[in-house]
Order: sequence, then C-alpha cells, then structure tokens
Amino acid sequence: MAVFFQFVILKPNRAESALIIVGHGSTVNPDSSAPTWAHADTIRRRGLFAEVHAAFWKEEPSLRQVLYSVESREIYVVPNFISEGYFTQKVIPRELGLSPDGLGQKPFILPDGRTLCYCEPVGNHPRMTEMLLHRAAETAPKVPPVEASLVIVGHGTDLNDNSAVAAKEQVRRISGMGRYGEVLAAYMDEVPRIEDWVELTACRQVIVVPFFVSDGLHSYEDIPERLGIAAERVRAGGLAPGRREVFRRNPYHLHGRELYYASAIGTEPLFAEVILDQVTAFDERAAR
Repeated sequence: MAVFFQFVILKPNRAESALIIVGHGSTVNPDSSAPTWAHADTIRRRGLFAEVHAAFWKEEPSLRQVLYSVESREIYVVPNFISEGYFTQKVIPRELGLSPDGLGQKPFILPDGRTLCYCEPVGNHPRMTEMLLHRAAETAPKVPPVEASLVIVGHGTDLNDNSAVAAKEQVRRISGMGRYGEVLAAYMDEVPRIEDWVELTACRQVIVVPFFVSDGLHSYEDIPERLGIAAERVRAGGLAPGRREVFRRNPYHLHGRELYYASAIGTEPLFAEVILDQVTAFDERAAR
C-alpha cells in the first residue's frame, strides 16, 4: 500500500519565518534524534523557511537554548511527538516559557516581541493511519491482512491520560476499515501491556508496529524483550537481536504464532510533509 502526500503551499511570507522541530532525544542513544535531524535537513533543503532548527528535551541543542539561535521574528514550533500528552502539553511549553492556555490555537508573543506559533504534534495528523497501514504491509507483505492481528504499540504513561489516546484513535480508524482480522493497542507503561500480546491476540499471524517517532532503545531492545524475540533467538542458538537486525528477522515463531515486528513509523521520510502540514494547520486555526 503506497502512501501519498500533497505538498503543502506555505504562505508567501514563510520565507521570513523560522521552523523549530522538537524531538525527545536521548543521552544514551543517538538514533533517538536521527529522524528529527533528517526531517529538518529535508525541509531546510527545500528553502521554505528562513531558518530550520532541531531542538530536544534530552540532548543538545536544548529547548531553552534554541530560541537564542533563532533570528527570525516569527517562529513555528512543531513537536515531533506521536501523542498529545505530557511532553507536548507540559514539558515543551514550560521550557519555551509558554502559557498552557491557547496552545496550538493562537500565536504567543515572546518577551522580546517575537511571535511563536506552537503547532500540534505530528501524531495528530490524519495521515498517521496511512503510514501505519503502509508500515504493516511492508513488514508482512505476504500475509493477508484479514488473517492477521495488527498490534499498534504506544508508550503510555501514568503522567497524562492523553498519552495513549493517539494509539487508541488509530485502532478505532483501522478497525473501522475492516482490513485486519483484529486491531488493538498495547503499551509499554500501562495496560494492556505489550508483553501480554499472546493473550491479547487471536490470529495466528501477528504484526506489531511501534507507534513511535524513532527507532531508539524502546524499539531496538525494550519491545523485542517484552515480545520474547530475544529469548526466542537465544533458544535457537543465535545472538540476541540488535539494532536494525531485529527488523530483518521476520517472521519470529513464538507460541505457535508468526510474529512480524516493524520499525517505528517516525522513520518514514514523508514525516517531513506532516511537519509542514502542521504548520499550515496552525495558520488555518489561527485565522478563524
């Protein structure tokens, strides 16, 4: 299944504006920030903005530092996060000095007089459904979807109930299409948990897609461990899966099932188009 995007048409004055793409980052895994840097480079090469920056919560350049690097008077901030949750509603606004009121609706005026437009995270974009379906299809190309269980893995958290909403919404949309035998969400930090996938699913073939923006330690190590992939490799006399090798060993044979494990959807190059769409969506909301 192909994913198609229309290129957004930005306002004529966008060439005088700055774009900041905000990622989580990691102090132990450089792959965590790689997609955010890649999307920033893609947009920068197209010359749509005067400046394009990346900033992170857990690595440099930090959220508090990045505004000092921006020269433009108008700044757009797009969180490269899947869910509308703790980080997008609390951490990022706090670090940028923004009030929680009116996020994503109207521009903020910074103390130095500049305008900051805080956009919705990429995970809110309607194209996420197509990306999930595309990633599932390319991970298990010979599996008839109607005979498979599709498991969308979210992070989940006790800090904010909205953290799991994005995955639940995708389950609702894809289930309504009737393409898969069953569609469900599972999480790392709340129930239903991904380690319970055997009990949660009914089909013999199971496709697991991490609904994350990057292939970091969660997708390389934590989720495979909880799925039982590492244990299966050891019993077979091999090494525990590492890095991208874990995505190339499909299918895994566990508990009488065939399990297919995908890489995170945020590594899709077309995420750059989603970022641009979120900028346009902000302007449309602010103009109402």
